[in-house]
Amino acid sequence: MTDGYVEPGSPEDEKPEIERLIDELADMRDRWMRSEAEMANVRARAARSIEETRDFAVQKFASDVVETAENLRRGLDSLPAATIVEPKNITGLRAGLGEIERSFVNMLERNGIKRTDPTGTAFTPDLHQAVGEQEASGYAPGTVLQTLSPTWTLNGRLLRPAMVVVAKLSPEKAKPTTVHIDQTV
Repeated sequence: MTDGYVEPGSPEDEKPEIERLIDELADMRDRWMRSEAEMANVRARAARSIEETRDFAVQKFASDVVETAENLRRGLDSLPAATIVEPKNITGLRAGLGEIERSFVNMLERNGIKRTDPTGTAFTPDLHQAVGEQEASGYAPGTVLQTLSPTWTLNGRLLRPAMVVVAKLSPEKAKPTTVHIDQTV
């Protein structure tokens, strides 16, 4: 028949139904694949979140421990210079405190807390805090000349920036130079 009427149960009637079911199956497969991909993403995000939480859960404690390490270093630095006539008990005390500091810093490093002295490197605002500038010949501007306290990180994340003194240009070198251009043609 040519009027568009399809008799129920005829092969022409089944063809559109099969195409509809194939399309529906393809749609369901696409939804399933997207759902599986989303679940994989959720699992990966959860795993990263757990790992980050584990790595940085001790951040406050680590900041406090770093303060103790710096105080120990300041105490060692405040001791008078060793001399030949120094009593043995003072020499032993100095050596013992130095060993305690090394052991303490090694323990911190084993637990992801790292100390870095930036002296001689380029100033990095993300890791350093400039507390002063100083003219210095032989150093490029922006070079860390002196470290007052080191950079401390926890598993690569900044705990405490280094307090540093940075090189600057001397006034003579900072003067703009005048260039004369001969424009005669």
